[in-house]
Amino acid sequence: MNDATATFTALRPRLHGIAYRMLGSVSESEDVVQDVWITWNDANQAAIDNAEAWLVTTTTRRAIDRLRAAKARREHYTGIWLPEPVLTEEAASPESLQELSSDVSVAFLLLLERLTPEARAAFLLREVLDADYPEIAHTLGKTEAACRQLVHRAKDQIRDERPRQSVTPDAHRRLMHRFASALSAGDFSAIRSMLATDAVLMGDGGGKVISFPKPMLGGQRIAQLFYAANLRYKYGLRLQVATINGETSLLRYLNGALESVQTYVIDGDHITQIHVQRNPDKLERILQAIAR
Repeated sequence: MNDATATFTALRPRLHGIAYRMLGSVSESEDVVQDVWITWNDANQAAIDNAEAWLVTTTTRRAIDRLRAAKARREHYTGIWLPEPVLTEEAASPESLQELSSDVSVAFLLLLERLTPEARAAFLLREVLDADYPEIAHTLGKTEAACRQLVHRAKDQIRDERPRQSVTPDAHRRLMHRFASALSAGDFSAIRSMLATDAVLMGDGGGKVISFPKPMLGGQRIAQLFYAANLRYKYGLRLQVATINGETSLLRYLNGALESVQTYVIDGDHITQIHVQRNPDKLERILQAIAR
């Protein structure tokens, strides 16, 4: 392995983490990183002073271009679009696990979808990767003042949409185990008690499987939905607790087949949001990881 290959290999998890946070898609992130690899091999590396800065900049710019195209496609997406989940406990390496376990929850990625591609890049570079403003300005081809404004507005927008109360990973994990037990037992009262009155459930079927065309509102309705599934499938329904995008989540199996990946947002003692990924294309890598 030559120096250029070794440098890229060492930084690949970081580059993939940037692309995934920008795009919310594993396959598109891998395409971006592969494009950067080809460009890196063709570049005059002797003229590059800082390889990491060059690779981060190139990855970010590629991701911005791809996100612009993706946003246009997602406007015609069938039903609700949700990010592709990642089984982070099965990351390929400790470096990959670290890159994909910080600020990468499905709920957070969904919030980032509301930002413009450049605002999303500026926010991630500053708040997640801790880049300074001269570096962000160079990456985006804007002035430092413009980048500060982008980050400021993005922070305001993200802060307004995020849960007001912070929940520790341990508290999240405990509630997920309790909720999984209630779902498995078909205990309607317990299920309902853990859902906020104004809870929201969103499902992504991608037009491939049946899902909800719009969010389902209300803890009572969501509890009835889960309870009905238990009555319908009985012993054919199985839940598995797993770490998805750095958070304790649930995998739901129906008659032995993975039916959905469910991620949850918790505010205090109650579940406020549920994101149900049912699109088979977005479950494929989870299935591959489980099979290993």
